[in-house]
This record gives sequence, C-alpha cells and structure tokens, in this order.
Amino acid sequence: MGKVFLRPGTPDDDNRTYLPEEIIGTDIVVNENGNNSQSWPKRLKKCEGVVCDGVKNVWYEYVPKSYDGTKLVPLVVSLHGGLMTGWGQAIYTSWTMVADREGFICVFPDATEMMFWSVEGIYESGGPTVLDGKQVPHPLKDYRENHDLNFVRMLIDLTEEKYNIDKSRIFMQGMSMGNMMTAQFSRYYGNILAGAAGAGATTWGFALFNKDGSVRNKGGALPVWQSRPENNGFGMGDYEDQCATFNTNRWYWMKINECDPLPQISIVGEDNFAFFKGKKADLVYLDIKNRDHGQTLDEAFLYWDYFFSGLRRGEDGSVIQTEPNIPRKGDAFAAAFTAGVPRVFFHNQLKPLSQAPIKWQKLKYHGLNGGQKVRGEYTMVPVQFLAEMAGGRYISSEDTLTAKVELPDGRVLQFARGSIGCLVDDKLRSMYCEALHRNGELLVSAEWFAKYILNLRTSECNGVLYITDHWAELSYYVADLLKSILKDQYHEADYEKLVKDTVKIPEGWED
Repeated sequence: MGKVFLRPGTPDDDNRTYLPEEIIGTDIVVNENGNNSQSWPKRLKKCEGVVCDGVKNVWYEYVPKSYDGTKLVPLVVSLHGGLMTGWGQAIYTSWTMVADREGFICVFPDATEMMFWSVEGIYESGGPTVLDGKQVPHPLKDYRENHDLNFVRMLIDLTEEKYNIDKSRIFMQGMSMGNMMTAQFSRYYGNILAGAAGAGATTWGFALFNKDGSVRNKGGALPVWQSRPENNGFGMGDYEDQCATFNTNRWYWMKINECDPLPQISIVGEDNFAFFKGKKADLVYLDIKNRDHGQTLDEAFLYWDYFFSGLRRGEDGSVIQTEPNIPRKGDAFAAAFTAGVPRVFFHNQLKPLSQAPIKWQKLKYHGLNGGQKVRGEYTMVPVQFLAEMAGGRYISSEDTLTAKVELPDGRVLQFARGSIGCLVDDKLRSMYCEALHRNGELLVSAEWFAKYILNLRTSECNGVLYITDHWAELSYYVADLLKSILKDQYHEADYEKLVKDTVKIPEGWED
C-alpha cells in the first residue's frame, strides 16, 4: 500500500466561476462548503481519440507511480457533473490520492456533447433542455444507440487493452449528472462492474420503474452506493419532495439486490450511513450533514474504504462481497426516538416502548402578564427504557408517582412527578424540565438523561432524536429513514406504495 500526501494549494477564494480554466496544470484550489478541489495531479494525462461510433472523444488517465504492469490492478471510472469536464472531476475528487495509496488506475472521461451526458429522462421530465445557454443532449430511446453509453463501455475495453486491468474489479462513480450517467450505465451494463457509487443528482422514477411497479433493468444485481448531500436542492423541490425521490431511487436497488429493508445505521460526525444487506448485493445510503449539491473531497476514500475495497465479480459473474477496509457496521450504541411513536431504534433493532415519547416545552411565564416564552423543547421518554438504555435497574413506587434507577456504577437516581429535580444518590440536580406522569409511569427528558447522567451525545433533526456515544450529527434524509422505521413504514409494501403514488410514467416509457 502506497503513501498518501496532502499537497498544498493556492486558494482562489475570490473565484466564483464553476470550473475556472486557470486551474489546469497549476496548484490553484477552489473551496465551496465541502466541495474542495485538490491541486493539479502531475501524473494526470489528457487522452483523445475515436473510441467508438466514429466520434472523437476526450478522457483523462491517472496511472500511479507504483504501476509497473506486472500485476492486475483495479480500474475506477469517474464521471463528471453537468457543465464540467474529466479533468474537473479528477481535481474535485480524491480518486488520484486513493489510486496512489492502493495502486489502481483511474479514467475521467469527458461527456461527448456540451459538457452534458446523454441521460434518459432529461427531456421527458419536463426539466430544462437548455442549461447555462447550452443544449442538453437528447438521449435516444434505444440505449444501444446512446453514444455516451457506448463510449464509456468501450473506454473500459480500451483501458483493459492498454493496462493490466483486473476485469473482476472495475468500478464506476459519478457526481450530479455523472451520477445519473453512472446509474444509467449500471441499469444496462452493471454486469461489467463490481460496484457503482454516486453523489448528488438522482434518476427520474420513470426511468427506473414500469407502470406495474416492476424495475427497468438489464444489468442485474450490483453493489450500489448513493450519497445524498443534506442541502442537495438543485431544482428537486423541497425536503419532502427530495425524500420521495431519494427513497424511490434507493428502493430500486434494494429490490434488485434483494436487500433487507431494515438497515444498520452509523453516524460518524456529519456522515450519516445506512448499510443495507442484500442477498445478491449490498446498498449503502449516505446523507452528508450541512453539505450542498456535489461531492465532498473525502468521498473517494469513503467509497473505497467502506465499499469498493471488498467487492469483486466472480468468474460466473456473481457479486462477491468480502470485508472492506472499514467494516460496514451500525453504531455499537445508539437510540433513536420520534414523538408520538411507541418504538425505539436501539442497537440497530426496532424495539417497542411502554408508551410513545412526548414533545414537552420548557416554559417561562412569570412576569409576562399572562404571556409565555419557550425556553426549550425536549423528548420525554419513559424512565423504564432510559434505565434499560443505561444498563440499570428500574424500580417504580406502588403509586407510580416516583421511580428509582440503580445504575451499574452504583449511583441511584430518583425521579418524582412534577419535579424538575433528580436525586443522584443524596445530591439534588435540576433537569431540563419537570418529570411527567402519563399512563401510570414517569417520563423525563432523554436529552438530559443521556448527556448529564450517561455522558452521551445527542443530535436532533427532522423530528428524530438520536443518542449515541460519539460525535454524531443527524441529517435530514437519514432522520426521514429512521422516522419511517420507527413508524413501522419501511417494508416492501410501503416502498411499493411510494412508487405507485409518486412515479409518473410518460407515454412510451414501458419496457
């Protein structure tokens, strides 16, 4: 395994051009909310020629210094977004850095026409046919006549002839329109790939499903990774609209790969992972907190370490999934709640609660002449479960108005109806708000209990509270997924209904 080095660059903070040409061959870097470019890799080489269909194309190759042609190496094909180029994709990702460490080869092709890939559904979606003054290419209905598809497919063959490529370990990744192109390639030629990944834009539902809900697919099962930046936007509607689109795209590959609909959830800082285990192939869903449309600089490392490093095709074409560099496992300790639902997602399992959590406001009203101010809002959870979460023993009084919790470390807690106080052994401590008494048991703030008593971390987003033992920032789309799990609305029938309700099939788009 080779070494990775961060090369310094000259920031161009005043630049607001999408893809400034002055970057070429220089150390200039551009930064925008996590979408950071690296300085120009010296080994990045421009190539051009007729690959297929009598059309001249351009692509960029990166061959690491360690390559000597004596052993098979993987190939990564990385596809740029709309209004970008192959060299732009090379510097706006860290694929060349991963290639230096792992010894594989990367190719970064240019789209054939006007910096846009020919992708199904662009016209039929009712979306723009002209973007930034440039005509978006119209894809042909017969995928075999789509030159961009043919170009990328034949470029893989050309690279295999030129270098000692391991044909069982060919991967594809794309950003925005490059993600749409990666998904399109995967639907038709996924059997060529050992894995595919993408960030940003999604595929229109009518390119994925027929009117009866069956999938439109010729490439078969394929390990797939979908990255969805939390602030993706990009003309896809509000958060709710995007949730529906993201969910239908996720279900498409879950259905093909025969995935268990209950994932393992892992939140590492701002990276919100949902790992779906499939009988035929796995699926990774990543929501990145506080990031805009695009791809983060570290995504290539995430794709490789969590996913591609453990994937290959068998001689019979089957998907072989072995342990990657970083195991895909859910958080060892985590609990997720949403108000009004009597269930908790605990240790990556759905578990019933004695009663539903309640949202409760901490109010100030004295001295406000009848008015009030909200000083805080908390998720009130049965003390009985909080004791279980802590690994302690719950003891309720006969009248249920008080309760004790005996913790493994020897501390004894006491709670009482209507009191903001908690006795910790013989010391009184104030909680965020008073204890509630509902349906014959006490409820207290899960946020206070987690942070003050157990020294845990809490994060709340989109009506979901997530408690874990490390830094974790819950993001909108994984919160939406958790909410559907907590509401017991994550099964095949629920996804099928979503497709039926949200996917509109234009005339002539049936398989």
